[in-house]
Amino acid sequence: MELLRSNLSRVRIPEPTNRIYKQECCITFDTPQSEGGLFVDMNTFLAFGKDCVEWNFQKTGNPVYLHIKQTKKAVPEDRPSKKPTLLAIGMEGGFDNNEPEYEETYSIVILPIYATFPFPSVELPEKVRLAADAILLAEGAERKEQVASWTADKKKISEYALTLQQIDNGVVVPPSGWKCAKCDKTENLWLNLTDRMILCGRKNWDGSGGNNHAIEYFNETGYPLAVKLGTITADLEGADVFSYPEDESVLDPLLPQHLAYFGIDFSSLQKTEMTTAERELDQNTNFDWNRIQESGEQVEPLFGPGYTGLINLGNRYYINQSLKTAFDFAPADPTVDLNMQLTKLAYGLLSGKYSIPNAEKQEGIPPRMFKAVIAASHPEFSTMRQQDALEFFLHFIDQVERTSGGKPEMDPSRSFKFGIEERLECPSGKVAYNRRHDYILSLNVPVHKATNKEEIEDFERMKAEKKAEGTEVFADEILRPRVRLMDCLDSFSAQEEVHDFYSTALKAKTTAIKTAGLTSFPDYMVFHMRKFVMEEGWVPKKLDVYIDVPDIIDISNMRSKGHQPGEELLPEAAPESEAEPNKVLADEDIVCQLVSMGFNYLHCQKAAINTSNAGVEEAMNWLLSHMDDPDIDAPISLEVQSDEVLVDPSKVDTLVSFGFEEEIARKALKASGGDIEKATDWIFSSNASGPSDMDATSSTTAGVDDTLPDGRGRYRLIGLVSHIGTSTQCGHYVAHIYKDGRWVIYNDEKVGLSKNPPKDMGYLYFFERLDRSAEN
Repeated sequence: MELLRSNLSRVRIPEPTNRIYKQECCITFDTPQSEGGLFVDMNTFLAFGKDCVEWNFQKTGNPVYLHIKQTKKAVPEDRPSKKPTLLAIGMEGGFDNNEPEYEETYSIVILPIYATFPFPSVELPEKVRLAADAILLAEGAERKEQVASWTADKKKISEYALTLQQIDNGVVVPPSGWKCAKCDKTENLWLNLTDRMILCGRKNWDGSGGNNHAIEYFNETGYPLAVKLGTITADLEGADVFSYPEDESVLDPLLPQHLAYFGIDFSSLQKTEMTTAERELDQNTNFDWNRIQESGEQVEPLFGPGYTGLINLGNRYYINQSLKTAFDFAPADPTVDLNMQLTKLAYGLLSGKYSIPNAEKQEGIPPRMFKAVIAASHPEFSTMRQQDALEFFLHFIDQVERTSGGKPEMDPSRSFKFGIEERLECPSGKVAYNRRHDYILSLNVPVHKATNKEEIEDFERMKAEKKAEGTEVFADEILRPRVRLMDCLDSFSAQEEVHDFYSTALKAKTTAIKTAGLTSFPDYMVFHMRKFVMEEGWVPKKLDVYIDVPDIIDISNMRSKGHQPGEELLPEAAPESEAEPNKVLADEDIVCQLVSMGFNYLHCQKAAINTSNAGVEEAMNWLLSHMDDPDIDAPISLEVQSDEVLVDPSKVDTLVSFGFEEEIARKALKASGGDIEKATDWIFSSNASGPSDMDATSSTTAGVDDTLPDGRGRYRLIGLVSHIGTSTQCGHYVAHIYKDGRWVIYNDEKVGLSKNPPKDMGYLYFFERLDRSAEN
């Protein structure tokens, strides 16, 4: 007790604004349920497992801890499930997933001798009692983050609902038998709350849904709100109300009055249609969903190092760096340090500590702290909405690269980095080269090259016949086009005509020939399949197609040749009197969002520029209406007058104010796409020397990029991420990884031996370079 009293100055009573961690160790995935329990530092309010609490004592000198231990209670088999009131799992009001209940015990522990005092106890000093009570009563930081994420998706009251002006056009809305006013659709119908017009909803990515008549009507009239017919019942909170200006489902607190204005008595109506969210969920429960998850198979669970799943919410971080090293170099709060949380995640996944046989189920680990850190710089990832795997991968790689401090040996993201070179040749015979670096190769899917064309034609005839007979095609009867991965790769490398290309040699517009190749072959090559496309009339569609992917590929033929002897380069800029003005720099945020939807990077830059960076929607509208422009593929660098218009002058001034020379500032902004932060990193990492990899180049190297990992172009398939859903914002992702000579399925926390990996259904494919694997 004297030892405890002598350390009272190291004990703090938490304030309401303090973040208190008491559910999970900030270094490992230990919890109060772990064998050693959890130790909460009563000075910093950070939590530590038994294996690493002494590290914190050595680093901070804080000796007093609140120890929390949870022991599982026996649960009656007939325990009733609770009715959920919140879209959440494992939290108050959420879905009851029959989680076991625990008995919690507490004690005060003093390090390094582990002197222990039971809590509560009147013998403890008052300050210790008050501090411990405050810690236990406070809502944990982990829970606060979970709640904030879930409530981020809660519907908001529409700003248009309270001031909605309704029009009595004399049209009577029948209680049933509804039909779109502009077509024959009888499902997915929406009642406009301004003038009671009944119109069909949007066409889905897979071609189902409506014919877009409701959204077209809004574009014509500006009438903002509509309610989905068939979802209106006595419980109006379940009605699906959509705001077209806000482009999201909303709450209409005056819905009873708005319906009464049209003479609609909702008290006796029965639900006949699914809400938008319910329909998305239902569409995902199909043949492909089961195949990706291997639902029909008896999946053998796997345990041990590397076979740990992630509860649904890199080697450098595990082999080359210990947990203690990462903690020693972490700031005072390791929960906000990306390097620490990546090391923690790697330890959780690869150590095997959290992958042990359990009689009830596979546990997995919840990467809450990692998610909070990685999402801090990306507002969309901070919600619980589903995100695009491609967009997350690129964001993750970018954040990893930033933590490396510009040191290649400390940057594992370089294993994915490669160079792309585009060659443009005009009729003059002169050429231009554009180079850039990327982490993922996004591939178009040439459906016209399907290997089963005849079978598809027979299937389409059968489908049309069944439709005429009023019958449907069952899921197991559906036949999909099969396209070879090598045909997708060939489409990337194939020659392409660029019409209305401005040749600085001919001083006129002409038709140029564009080809593309790779300047390096990375350790790991990631292919993204562009399955979301736009049909004629701007109708979005998800390609229902299989990709035939071999286990071994050779892409050596994709190596770019670089500037060849005897080739004459086009002048880099046109004379001022003849160059076309283009004084706006593309907003990278807009460009990235469009690219994540599957559009070409150059096209997205032009869309942002030509709409003066007004926003994503404006840029997309421009892009959709100019996709067939003859000069859409002409490089931006050849359309501008000079370096003066490639960068934003205000950003140049900002960098100059930091103490950099103006010429260096311009070169850095040009190399980093106009991003000030990236430009600053570029200056420090490159010592402001050498040409930008974004420039047209006159390099004489034969397509070799010496700054990046490289080797031969033979690769082995080692992983794929599959997705089922009508868009990247709904559905489910499942990963399959080739590990220890066998395929393994990672489906949230479930990890097992894969009998039939769906190699032809991938959204992202991961390949490892063979000469690299031989070295290892």
